[in-house]
Amino acid sequence: MKSMLMGLALLFSATAVLAQDPPKSPLVSAKGDNVEISYSQPSKRDRAIFGALVPYDKVWRAGANKSTDITFKKDVTFGGKKVKAGTYALFIIPSQSDFTVILNGVAGQMGSSEYEKNKDKNVAEVKVPRQKTASSVEKLTYSFPKGALQMEWDDTKISVPMKF
Repeated sequence: MKSMLMGLALLFSATAVLAQDPPKSPLVSAKGDNVEISYSQPSKRDRAIFGALVPYDKVWRAGANKSTDITFKKDVTFGGKKVKAGTYALFIIPSQSDFTVILNGVAGQMGSSEYEKNKDKNVAEVKVPRQKTASSVEKLTYSFPKGALQMEWDDTKISVPMKF
C-alpha cells in the first residue's frame, strides 16, 4: 500500500511538471564573433508592437523580463563609440524613424524601471535608422550578421555597426 501511494505521488508530480506551459518569453541567446547577447524573447501574438506595446520615446529593456545583456569578449567600436570588453545591459528608445541603442554598465537590471537610477552608467548611445522588414517577424530576434548587431521584431529591423 505504501509503495502504491508513493508511486501515485511520483506519477502526479511528473504529470504536474509535464503539464506546465513553456514561458511566454523564454530566455535565449545569440552568439557572434567575440559577442553574445542574452534576452527573454517575447512574441508578437497579433499585437501592435512599436508605438503600442513598446511605446515610442521611452526606454525599453530590449526584450522581456529583466534587461537584455550583451557581452563583448574584446574591445569593440559599437556604432562608432569605443567600448571596453565586458557585459552591458542593452536598452532601446524607439521612435517612428530611428532607435537609440544604449549600452549601460549595470548588467542584469530588472528592466527599464531600474534604468533611471543607473542611466549615469551609460557607456554608449547610438542612434540608428528604423528599417522595415520584408515580412512580419513573430519573435524578437537578435543576430550578428558580419560587422553588426541586428534586431528584428514585427515590421522593424535595426542594425548597429560593430568592429572588433
